[in-house]
Amino acid sequence: MSSGLQEEVSETLEDEEDSTLAATRKLARMERLQQAEENKTGKPRNTYLLRISLKTMMRLYKWRTVQSMIFGQPLVFDMAYENYMNCREMNNTGRQLMESEGWNRRAVDPFHLHFCNLKIDGPYHKELAKCYGEAWDDLLVTVTEQSHIDVFPRNKLIYLTADSPNVMKTFEHDKIYIIGSFVDRRIQTGLSLSQAKQLKLTTQRLPLEKYLNWGLGGKNLTLDQMIRILLILKDTGDWMEALKFIRKQECVQKTKQKNSKNKQTKKNTPKKSPTTTNCVEKLCFCNL
Repeated sequence: MSSGLQEEVSETLEDEEDSTLAATRKLARMERLQQAEENKTGKPRNTYLLRISLKTMMRLYKWRTVQSMIFGQPLVFDMAYENYMNCREMNNTGRQLMESEGWNRRAVDPFHLHFCNLKIDGPYHKELAKCYGEAWDDLLVTVTEQSHIDVFPRNKLIYLTADSPNVMKTFEHDKIYIIGSFVDRRIQTGLSLSQAKQLKLTTQRLPLEKYLNWGLGGKNLTLDQMIRILLILKDTGDWMEALKFIRKQECVQKTKQKNSKNKQTKKNTPKKSPTTTNCVEKLCFCNL
């Protein structure tokens, strides 16, 4: 082979190596950029899994809720407390009921929700209609002015109240649990218990003292917390799992309170006088 041909071949090989190296670098750069994008958004851009749209998920939630209204275990919200609340408390109750319905709708095995003792065009009904807007008429919840004792067998009903002397040990799938729908900022002790006693219903309270460190504070839970606990209990039967999110919220709240107290303590602690500091420094120097 002539020297000229050898030079041409070597140049061609060098060009191919350069182009291959450039392509490799470009591919590596693209992979790094893609990885950075995934780390930023938390969602992979390229995947063999199909992306499920929000519309599809909403249809699934609706289908499950419809099924629960036919085959699901009933859960009653007792709405007979509108005379015991002011406007602000009723507004808070309405929002907690919205949260409760949302948690139930997104559950794998939702309850069949019943709003009992709800007076049509009463204060409670107007508050819920205002909170939900146009969605109120399409809500997959059984709404009735009847009492729960007129809808269900009395021996199947269990009223959940923090004032009950009976501790709930296990979740019973053949029972119908009742939650009193009111926000009590004035701590009216025994209100729901007296309602249940008047109707001669079985009462139970959650074993919060056994699994949570409540201290001296009240043991009242919000309505959405109650339904979350019951949903997890229905699926798992595990109290530790059901109360896990309560412990996390409690820890966060205690941390915030502790930080607030520390800031207040630092703010109220008087600073050392510069004169005193200088005297101490001089005294130490003299002793040396």
